[in-house]
Amino acid sequence: MNIVLCGMMGCGKTTVGGALAARLGWDFVDTDRLIEEKHGKIADIFAQKGEAYFRALETEVAASLADGGADRVVSIGGGMALKAENVRLLKQGGRIVYLQASKKTLLGRLLGDTSRPLLVGQDLSARLDELLAVRSSAYERASDLAVCVDEKTPASIADEIIEKLGL
Repeated sequence: MNIVLCGMMGCGKTTVGGALAARLGWDFVDTDRLIEEKHGKIADIFAQKGEAYFRALETEVAASLADGGADRVVSIGGGMALKAENVRLLKQGGRIVYLQASKKTLLGRLLGDTSRPLLVGQDLSARLDELLAVRSSAYERASDLAVCVDEKTPASIADEIIEKLGL
């Protein structure tokens, strides 16, 4: 089985994913890194080809992960779980865990971050309100398990996921 981590940008998917993979002795895969290795920086993809093109690349990655083995922890981009096809593909070989973070936690982690195309040139607080309004329910629907990450260490979150999944 694979464990797929979903949630808002800044919730800790990559950091928790690395800790979880180390605890389990599994491989760690970050879908954004896979896309960047093959197609260049995400910000450049958004700027040059648009969000729709990037979302299609995410579906390609989800399909490759569905066909490509088990015992991996997979961190997916913040928008990847919004598309039903991606969720279906990711669930073929795994369980999806929603890393829930409060707006306060996200603000603290994302303040000053200029690497995220959906936040550039935006009022961060207002933009997070917009994204959370759309994405929170989608993450809940997509996930098999939700874990709150507020005021927890990556190691304690990894341990909680392992315990709740019975691994």
